Amino acid sequence: MRKEFERTTPESVGIKSQDILHYIDTLEHSTTEMHGLMIMRHGKICTEGWWAPYAPNLRHGLQSHTKTYAATAVGIAYTQGILKLDERLIDIFPDESPENPSENLKKLTVRDVLCMGCGMDEMPRNSEHWIRDFMHIPVNHEPGTTFMYNSTGSTMLGAIVRKKTGKGLHEFLTENLFTKIGIDPSNLRWYCMADGMETGGGGLLATLEDNLRLMKLYADGGVWEGERILAEDYVKMATSIQNESATESINNPEAFDNFLGYGFQIWMCKPKGVYRADGAMGQFTIVCPEQDMIISITETAVGAHWAQNTLDLTWDFLEKIGNDDLAEDEKAHGDLLHKLARLNVPNPAYRPFSPMIEKINGKKFKVESGFLSPEMPSFMGGANVIEAAECSFDFDNYGCVWNITTPAGEQVPVRVATYGGRITNVVKTPADQTQLLCTSGHWEDDNTFQVVCRWIETCLTKKVNFHFDEDGNGFTVDASSNSAFPIKFDPVRGVAE
Repeated sequence: MRKEFERTTPESVGIKSQDILHYIDTLEHSTTEMHGLMIMRHGKICTEGWWAPYAPNLRHGLQSHTKTYAATAVGIAYTQGILKLDERLIDIFPDESPENPSENLKKLTVRDVLCMGCGMDEMPRNSEHWIRDFMHIPVNHEPGTTFMYNSTGSTMLGAIVRKKTGKGLHEFLTENLFTKIGIDPSNLRWYCMADGMETGGGGLLATLEDNLRLMKLYADGGVWEGERILAEDYVKMATSIQNESATESINNPEAFDNFLGYGFQIWMCKPKGVYRADGAMGQFTIVCPEQDMIISITETAVGAHWAQNTLDLTWDFLEKIGNDDLAEDEKAHGDLLHKLARLNVPNPAYRPFSPMIEKINGKKFKVESGFLSPEMPSFMGGANVIEAAECSFDFDNYGCVWNITTPAGEQVPVRVATYGGRITNVVKTPADQTQLLCTSGHWEDDNTFQVVCRWIETCLTKKVNFHFDEDGNGFTVDASSNSAFPIKFDPVRGVAE
């Protein structure tokens, strides 16, 4: 049922291929690691590329870009007459509300939650009773009068839809959005709250084109191929300022484009009329109405100000877009296609040899202290984390197999490339949020072997440094990650059995 978008040259839609080449080059030389880029103008895709090992149909962690999907579910329910934006939360969740709600809590509506205007100064932790806990948080400010960016309120949007329809976000959006606009629901994955509710504040993994399709619905006023999915007034509210966000500058002064106002889980941007869906570490889908253009990006930008760099470079690119007809430029377009066909994240380090290999090859180590894993805490939690109770290393000319034995006795072999490339391992189960672990390894010195664990369905990469004792009968481990959020990894000690 999916209808593919027409592909065309940039010049045919009024963009110079040379300008796109320059845009890509500046992104690659900036403070981010690019994963994917799609540019649509006048309803046609004129540029698309992925930096290997990232790929077109590979889902990618969206973080807070998920919020726009959750708000879209509310918008659909509003369009279908299932709920009203001025409905009070205490009326939707009477059993979870305090017996004597405060005056401010009595005023809290669906609309207030949509625009980050809950009036609270804190949010509850994830638990089976997170909705009740949310409804018992003090509402210190009149709803709609202050801005507090948070993810629990966004997840409440999904809970509202579930309460009204009996369907979670995935089921409701599959029936009313995904199958209509060409998103494959079987390829999506969600992190969930403790009660099973999909984490609407940041728990979705989807493809780059999925994100573009979502925001094209907004760009087209809520209509997809003649069918109205979102009410026109909802789209107008969602994509215009409904709450001032200038207070964001207090904690994140570099992220200028976060200070310009907020719609319904959508940010306003510096160029006139431009708005975006936005996830941590630079997951952007940017709608540019005046240019009739959509730019969708996945990347790893560490820190909000590095993601701001991506936006600044995008605004520079937008300034070059005109409405004049352009003649085809076969050379520049050929150069662009050549570039797009060869995109790649930087190559891994290469140092495959160490005299330590002979001492440790095939030796089994028991983890005596600390938590040893190729994984790191995700943004949204998740079960079935691979933990090593024991491990060994079997080296060969390709690298090694890091053989992990879990506390339950499960064997998890992880192939690590040391030949200057990467190897992708399929680990865990199809039901898990992530399965693809792309690894490389090298010897930083004679006694230190670094394993780089790149989870290519996310933004995240973990570096695990094994520091082997001189006799090869033990190791200590320290780890680091590229996460924008501070993660503390406890030291690990392993000894030969």
